[in-house]
Amino acid sequence: MAKEKEIKTKKPSERTSLFDVINYIVFIFIGLIVIVPIWKVVVDSFNKVGVYQFQLWPSQFTLDGYRTIIQTNALYRPFINSVITTILGTLLGLVLSTLGGYVLVQFDMPGRGFFAYFLMFTMIFSGGMIPEYLVMKQLGLVNNMWILVFKHGMNVYNLVLMRNFFEGIPGSLYEAARIDGCSPMRIFFTIVLPLSKAALASIGLMFSVAVWNDYTTVKIYITDPTQTNFQYKLRNMIMDGDTPNTAYEVSQNTLFNAGIISAILPFMVLYPFLQKYFVKGVNIGAVKE
Repeated sequence: MAKEKEIKTKKPSERTSLFDVINYIVFIFIGLIVIVPIWKVVVDSFNKVGVYQFQLWPSQFTLDGYRTIIQTNALYRPFINSVITTILGTLLGLVLSTLGGYVLVQFDMPGRGFFAYFLMFTMIFSGGMIPEYLVMKQLGLVNNMWILVFKHGMNVYNLVLMRNFFEGIPGSLYEAARIDGCSPMRIFFTIVLPLSKAALASIGLMFSVAVWNDYTTVKIYITDPTQTNFQYKLRNMIMDGDTPNTAYEVSQNTLFNAGIISAILPFMVLYPFLQKYFVKGVNIGAVKE
């Protein structure tokens, strides 16, 4: 009887409804869809025997796949190129996106609407691959790894996200700063940027992932092997059979999966430190007061 009374007195908000149960089941299913392929790649990267069926644990544990990648001298230069271009491309992208977004929230600026629509137009229509290639060639960026920095440095989508975030900052802060005699740039550096840590972390992560994972740009614009990035060289080494000669006996499948983990490992390590900012930043511009 006591248990029945407890159930009857339970608040409606504390009861588990059928909708909640279905939600739990759906999200568990989606989580398994995401986790199972990743777990298979991790297991296969440590498995000495190349197998294609799913296994929970490696049948023959080995680190030879990772040792092969680490001891391959041909990957050192592309890895350094990727680190340099990712850092500089992310910094350039954040500078342009924050400054551009801040300019677009200056409502008293003449032509603000025109520039906003002009930038939005470029998100829908582009000049095409051939005009883009000709422009890059005239800028001297063909066969140059700096194309990864400048090509990703300007992203209109991220600029619009920053603008939406800046619009969410209370206007009273801007007015109070102007009354105190702050210039627009001083407001930007002393008020806007300190309040934008979540947005900077989220958009910075988007920029860095885009630059780090860029394979297509290198494939189209770069033929000089000294200017390629880590992704391009790693793909050629594994997919095209250009495997290095080492003292380790590694199956193609083991090396393939070890290469995948090596490519995503930097952001697997970095993401936990940015997670608290990234969770906040996914709602950039979603709510306005």
